[in-house]
Amino acid sequence: MADVKPTASAVKANTTVQHQKSSNSISWIAPLSCVILGYIIWRFVLGSPSNFTQPDTTSFFWPQHKGLKPTAGFAKMYEGGIIVPILIGCFLTVLTFVIERFLTVKRAAGAGNIGEFIRKIQYHLANKEIDKAIAECDKQQGSVGNVMKSGLRTYKEMITNTELSTDQKVMNIQKSVEETTALELPMLEKNLTIIATLASVSTLIGLLGTVIGMIKAFSALGNSGGSTDSTALANGISEALVNTALGIGTSAICIIAYNLFTSRIDELTYSIDEIGLSVNQNYATHHN
Repeated sequence: MADVKPTASAVKANTTVQHQKSSNSISWIAPLSCVILGYIIWRFVLGSPSNFTQPDTTSFFWPQHKGLKPTAGFAKMYEGGIIVPILIGCFLTVLTFVIERFLTVKRAAGAGNIGEFIRKIQYHLANKEIDKAIAECDKQQGSVGNVMKSGLRTYKEMITNTELSTDQKVMNIQKSVEETTALELPMLEKNLTIIATLASVSTLIGLLGTVIGMIKAFSALGNSGGSTDSTALANGISEALVNTALGIGTSAICIIAYNLFTSRIDELTYSIDEIGLSVNQNYATHHN
């Protein structure tokens, strides 16, 4: 029986699937790693015995240290309890994806100023200098340059095409731009859903820590037998407020980052649409 060799399209499809699996793996490996790192920071840095006057040396997972030193600084967050490492993990996850999205969006914009790039393309098209316009795309690079280069290549092919009508040629140029855009833009929006989700989740986790802290505070008040156990009450309230602050702070960073990235992506999308429209109008005007 003859061996069946995979076609080029099959190999390409398989590569795409593997790339998507790899990308999806990063989406859950990064948060998990950040939560583990958050626990390490909470347990061994914030919860270092040197930060307390009465350290607990018998417990490993969650030592019940007492007597926070006045010079401990951020070690105060240790008193927030076991919810704190989860919130630290959320913050580190947000920080990771914010840096990753920033680099991706910056790379997609290309090497030069987009407005200047658009003006150069329009100038070369007006002077029928297609090769120079394509060269500008090579200099610009990024998603904007790639989309424009694809449209200009089709533009150049349509000039020598004698079989299609002008309307069909314009449609082919538009289709080329749209297909390349459909491949480039999804990468810009990738992982933004994680940032948006953490904006809500971190607030809820912080609220959970707040509730747990208040339960401890009122439990200490109820078990005091009429006399107020000020230490236990203060510890419970402190735990509640630490979780509230971490949850709200992380959520605020998520919201700001999400809005900034979506705004920047909208600007890139508008620039691509503007260039695509200019190419179509130029062809319809000069090659009618």
